[in-house]
Amino acid sequence: QVQLVEPGGGLVQVGGSLRFSCAAFGRTFGSFAMGWPRQAPGKERELVAAISWNGGRYYADPMKDRFTITRDNAKNTVKRRMNSLKPEDTAIYCCAANPAQSPPNWSTLRTAITYDYWGQGTQVTVSS
Repeated sequence: QVQLVEPGGGLVQVGGSLRFSCAAFGRTFGSFAMGWPRQAPGKERELVAAISWNGGRYYADPMKDRFTITRDNAKNTVKRRMNSLKPEDTAIYCCAANPAQSPPNWSTLRTAITYDYWGQGTQVTVSS
């Protein structure tokens, strides 16, 4: 098992940036693929981005040029950065993990509901 802790989030103005991290405790961090789902008010949960155990990345189309996910296996952390924020980015953002597969199963990693482990989530509010 793995426990995910994610401080960060907060209030930011339109066009602003936000960085926050996710720390993993428990099993070897490198044995997990990491996901970055979010849920906006009144909307279904969606997957923003994902990073495989070996650093491969996926971004949902609306986030491709604005959001970045990286991982540091030595520090058991995932770092997430959001740029050019819009009001529609207001949501609860989570950190999620799945046991790694080789090669990575991107069909699974692109789908938020498939993740086995979840952090507590953090609220991000973008004000205009």
